[in-house]
Amino acid sequence: MGVLNVTPDSFSDGGRWLDAGAAVDHGLKMVEEGADVIDVGGESTRPGADPVPAGEELRRILPVVEALAPHVRVSIDTRKAEVAEAAIAAGATLVNDVSASLAAVAREAGAGWVAMHMQGDPRTMQHAPTYDDVVGEVRAFLVERAESAGVEEVWIDPGIGFGKTMEHNLTLLAHLDQLVATGYPVVVGTSRKSFLGRLTGDAPADDRTEASVATAAWALAQGAAMVRVHDVAPTVASARLLRS
Repeated sequence: MGVLNVTPDSFSDGGRWLDAGAAVDHGLKMVEEGADVIDVGGESTRPGADPVPAGEELRRILPVVEALAPHVRVSIDTRKAEVAEAAIAAGATLVNDVSASLAAVAREAGAGWVAMHMQGDPRTMQHAPTYDDVVGEVRAFLVERAESAGVEEVWIDPGIGFGKTMEHNLTLLAHLDQLVATGYPVVVGTSRKSFLGRLTGDAPADDRTEASVATAAWALAQGAAMVRVHDVAPTVASARLLRS
């Protein structure tokens, strides 16, 4: 899953693909590099991010979804039912839902649905997140949402970096097999996230490629069905090596 942020303020590539034409070109480039899904988002969910009005989110994403949908599977990264519905009408077939609240939209439209775990919301999620058992709590939440969704195609995502400390993230990665064992296909997104920067000498977001590819490869080796990445070409090369 290639990340396509059509936003001015995403933590890694904010503003780079805000122009619709540039966004479409980048999406097609990721397809050439081997992406199976392009995940289009018009609202940043980085820690501390403020919500974006639905109208502005739609203005950002709709031309991009419409242009890419004939060429590749498109997912819509949103927390808003209105945006998800419009994106599906424009050609998206997967709802990447960090709020794990849009199952009804996916069900009614016959789209796939990714349920992600997040403690709090983007504005507050990194304010001292706490768990008694991060793996057990995340697993229970995701299974409950998946089982009650009524959606034929359900994916689950532990939400690395979404209301988790570095230790929580590493624990979830170390025990991905417990999520895989649920039988639901698991999506993992570690790409360029801040905990990787802290683990690699405070590297800035654009210098976290090696760590991002390494954790994506780890996730795939543990049974994850899809990884969400900014750097498609090296991740695809790593995945092919794993399969060889």
